[in-house]
Amino acid sequence: MLSSVLSSDRAVAVNIAIMRAFVQVRSLLATNQELAERLLELERQIASHDTSITSLFEAIRQLMALPETASRPIGFTADLRDS
Repeated sequence: MLSSVLSSDRAVAVNIAIMRAFVQVRSLLATNQELAERLLELERQIASHDTSITSLFEAIRQLMALPETASRPIGFTADLRDS
């Protein structure tokens, strides 16, 4: 590499810096792969939660819906037409 062509202290230092940069890039790629896998797992969990949440909201909407009115009123009503 650079230090084999130029045998100086600076060339050796640059060569070491380049190697460290490659090691960091490899480490970041491995970390990103783990992060991507965790994100995918989270996405799968959320997808299953979405269906549960959707059914929960549907049940709440059904409970909030106004009940159908009775065909006749409940309680006493006075029929004043005959008097």
